[in-house]
Amino acid sequence: MSFTLPELPFAADALAPHMSKDTLDLHHGKHHRGYVAKLVDMTKDTPLASKSVEEIVRATYGKDDQKGIFNNAAQHWNHSFFWQSLTPKKQEVPKVLADAISKAFGDVETFKTKFVEAGAGQFGSGWVWLVQGKDGLSIVTTGNADTPIAHDQKPLLVCDVWEHAYYVDYQNRRPDYLKVFVDQLANWEHAAELLAK
Repeated sequence: MSFTLPELPFAADALAPHMSKDTLDLHHGKHHRGYVAKLVDMTKDTPLASKSVEEIVRATYGKDDQKGIFNNAAQHWNHSFFWQSLTPKKQEVPKVLADAISKAFGDVETFKTKFVEAGAGQFGSGWVWLVQGKDGLSIVTTGNADTPIAHDQKPLLVCDVWEHAYYVDYQNRRPDYLKVFVDQLANWEHAAELLAK
C-alpha cells in the first residue's frame, strides 16, 4: 500500500476568513505532507509497508522501538480525519447527532462549551475529539500524535490543537480558534454519518 497525502475536500481558500489559505498551505502542504513522506521512508521494505495506516497505528502503539513510525502514521491518520471534520459552509447539527450529544452533555451548546474547554486545556500539542463508545458520546483529548483509534474508540469529529493549526490566524488565542471551529467550521454532517445507530 502506498501512503499518499489526501487532497483537501475543499479549496485551500474556502475556509477563510476563519482559517486562511496560508494556514492550510502550511498545515496540509508542509506538515501533513512531511508526516506522509516520513511514513513512506520509515516503512519502506518492511512488512508494515503493505498495511493500512490504521493497522500501522494499532500495531506500533506503545512500542518504544517503533515510536517514530507510530507518530508519523498517527499524525497522517489524524490529519486526514481533521480535513474531513472541516467544512466551508456553516452547518447545523443534524437531529440524530444533536440527540446523541444532548443525551451525553445536556444540549449542543453545553457540548460546544465543554469541547472548547477541553481543547484549550490540552497542555502542549494535541487533539480534541468527539468519540463514540459503548456508553455513548464523550470528549477526549490526546497529546502529540496519540489518537482514539489506538484505544478502540470511534472518532466522530476532531479539532487539531497543535500550534501549526491556528497560530498564523489566531496567534496564541487557542480558545478563539476552537470556538470558531465549533461555531463555523465543524462538519457536523460528516460526524452524524459516522454515528453508529
